[in-house]
Amino acid sequence: MIPVKPPTDCLRCGACCFSRAEAFVRVTGPDWTRLGDTAERLAHFIGHRAYMKMTDGHCAALSLRATPAGEPEYFCTVYENRPQICRDLARGSPECEGERSRLG
Repeated sequence: MIPVKPPTDCLRCGACCFSRAEAFVRVTGPDWTRLGDTAERLAHFIGHRAYMKMTDGHCAALSLRATPAGEPEYFCTVYENRPQICRDLARGSPECEGERSRLG
């Protein structure tokens, strides 16, 4: 397997936030509490488990903005309160490389 070069800036990548799967980002009880008022808007239950809602193939908390130079930049609207699974994903980790490889 050819190693995937870690992104120099996660704000330019966002690969870990994209999926067509409705059950992509698990939200635990502590995550739901941490999300606070945004939980009802950004997360939903599938059966007895909660997940972040997916909108147009990406996490509903992901947004796009322009840098001062006018370049696109991804950002998480709930970054400080994001689910633990998002906190655990380290830039350049095997999981990060897997997401980048999966999405090209």
